[in-house]
Amino acid sequence: MTAVNNISPPAFALFGGMLAAAGIPIYIFAPTFYAENYGLSLTSIAAVLFWLRLVDAVQDPLFGWASENIGRERRFWVAFAVIILVGSMALLFAVPPQTSPLFWFAISMTGLFSAFSFLTINFYAQGITAAAELPGGHMQLAAWRETGALIGICLASVAPGLFILWGMEPMLIFTLTFGCVGLISLWMMKSQWVVLVKRKPSNFLLVWQDRSTRLLLILAFINALPVAVTSSLFLFFVGHQLQAPAWAGGLLMLFFLSAAAAAPIWTMASRRYGTRRCLIIAMSLAVIIFALSGTLKSGDIWIFLIVCMVSGASISADLTLMPAAFAQRLAVIAPNGGQGFGLWSLMNKLTLALAAIVLFPLLELSGFDATVAQQTDSALTMLTVLYAICPLFLKLIAILILIKTPLQDDRL
Repeated sequence: MTAVNNISPPAFALFGGMLAAAGIPIYIFAPTFYAENYGLSLTSIAAVLFWLRLVDAVQDPLFGWASENIGRERRFWVAFAVIILVGSMALLFAVPPQTSPLFWFAISMTGLFSAFSFLTINFYAQGITAAAELPGGHMQLAAWRETGALIGICLASVAPGLFILWGMEPMLIFTLTFGCVGLISLWMMKSQWVVLVKRKPSNFLLVWQDRSTRLLLILAFINALPVAVTSSLFLFFVGHQLQAPAWAGGLLMLFFLSAAAAAPIWTMASRRYGTRRCLIIAMSLAVIIFALSGTLKSGDIWIFLIVCMVSGASISADLTLMPAAFAQRLAVIAPNGGQGFGLWSLMNKLTLALAAIVLFPLLELSGFDATVAQQTDSALTMLTVLYAICPLFLKLIAILILIKTPLQDDRL
């Protein structure tokens, strides 16, 4: 194993922010953007997103295998993937469809999230090696990485709205800005990709057969479902249930700023009180907030401000502590990390697939129409049930799984 020098947590933070800006915000904006601007039905969008997740089911494990075998070529392939990521985003938002809008949407999203998956798997796998050289280990790196990611989400979520206020073409400027940040983050990470990890036999079966990692993967799937649900429906809930579409950008910003501010706090708390206790507290907060969200009506915007702050702080624990806990276990059984994080990425992607294929058709069946301002009572009731009540029960299931899941810091 080669010596690791000059590990730069800020470089991991910036690269994580760049990646995150291409993740959750695009899943929030893209369906709404194509439904409102090009008239695509929610069912057709759901079919595309489900197809995308089927592609991930094949390629994420392959990307995990590739991550462990590209060796010194990793820097080149990471740079290539960043170019694909930026180009796909430009096709998605900045270039009008040159063919069927649905086909254009499908091709652009496939390119974007294929590159996103490849980069995410390599990034987190590299973190296993980097964390071993930091005094605070995986939790220290996670604090930098996830705080950077959350800040990236914040900026990406609010940027289009600000660009509109400034009289600019929002998605064109967003794409150009994203491209510049991508190149800067790539340059800052250039010395981090050359690290070689100790070779140890690793495969998907080895990762899955280990009880701790298997339970963590199942927990990741169940626990990410509420996030997939609420991120897919957030703009619809704010715009139609609360009747406050103008607040959407600010509310997203508040949510992710709360998450970013809470990330280092959760990290410090986990070192003192343990990962399990902190996660249970965070998940319990989320349950309370989902219950409160289910009672909101038109005009309850100030209550929803509190909901966004508390739910942002609670999800911060999931985003920060759970990948770190998984990396801690992989460092013991499969230190190369690529195939383990290939499975981790797949579990998180499957939640988005399930959310898309279930949520949007159910909304349409209830009479929901994204192109009109006034929805029927049945459509709003379905929107509230899907946005608040279903995630509540999913979080309760996640808490039960967490109680039964061995964590690496239990052994410390």
